[in-house]
Amino acid sequence: MIDLVTGQVAAISGDYLVVLVGGVGLRVYVPATVHDHVSSIGQTVTLYTYLQVREDALTLYGFIDQEERLLFETLLGIRGVGPRVALSILSTLTAEHLYHAVAHEEPEILTRVPGVGKKLAQRMLLELKDRLNVLPMGELAAISEVDTDVLAALTALGYSVVEAQAALQSIPRDAPADVETRVRLALEYFG
Repeated sequence: MIDLVTGQVAAISGDYLVVLVGGVGLRVYVPATVHDHVSSIGQTVTLYTYLQVREDALTLYGFIDQEERLLFETLLGIRGVGPRVALSILSTLTAEHLYHAVAHEEPEILTRVPGVGKKLAQRMLLELKDRLNVLPMGELAAISEVDTDVLAALTALGYSVVEAQAALQSIPRDAPADVETRVRLALEYFG
């Protein structure tokens, strides 16, 4: 298995990077979080990878850290979730929002992800409940309820879920926890 790839970025596309490793260009499919760390062609990048082996293809998926890769692999263990849907989930929701949706059984958070319908969201909640147990739920609930409201406000203003998620991630950790302030800070992200 290819566990780690370090090389120079030769091309950047919407859902993948081409990474030059030893004179060979590897196409590595990545979530949006990787694009936040890769700013230009020629940059050296290290990706933790997952290799999918099928009869007709070898496909490489890359992540900034091992935790994100582990979450990707966990999502693949759910019936009906393939690599494309798992990447879409990681591109749309932060780990905290995913944990919050599972802990509080809120399928509507999961249905915001392109490719995830009501039935799949319900199945994900059921199957992930036992697998995701890494954050203290009290701290998670306080952060996620406010951020869920901020996300809803930004999408109501016409921003895509991915854009709204990026704006949420730009809010400083020490920012006040009220919705109005966090929406204002998120809007500053858009300039």
